[in-house]
Amino acid sequence: MLGLKINQLAVGQKASFTKTITETDVYLFAGISGDINPAHLNESYAKDTFFKGRIAHGMLSASLISAVIGVQLPGPGTIYSSQTLKFLAPVRFGDTITATVEITEIFPDKNRVALKTYCTNQDGTVVTTGEALVLPHK
Repeated sequence: MLGLKINQLAVGQKASFTKTITETDVYLFAGISGDINPAHLNESYAKDTFFKGRIAHGMLSASLISAVIGVQLPGPGTIYSSQTLKFLAPVRFGDTITATVEITEIFPDKNRVALKTYCTNQDGTVVTTGEALVLPHK
């Protein structure tokens, strides 16, 4: 199954993916990424930080954006060209994060789509925001 082609997309289209971030997710992400920062893995260290406890990797929540792009909008076959990110609030173990992408501009002659990207937690707080440029399958 392939995702939507450029002529099937419209400015304003949105898609989302929701996941609850577990301690296991954080440990697995640390192993995959190599980011073993104690802010993520060591509670006794993390309790003395600005966040007063362990937090998930910012890139873990950002990776949920990739799930939306690669599975839903534009979907399978889409290739990432670029992504900007701003991490606005911490993601804690047990937070339910919803990643959303919204089409902001379409460049049919170059087969490119610009997206507004963001992640919110269960309280509606925006934890990550950014912009992406992707190439839907042809």
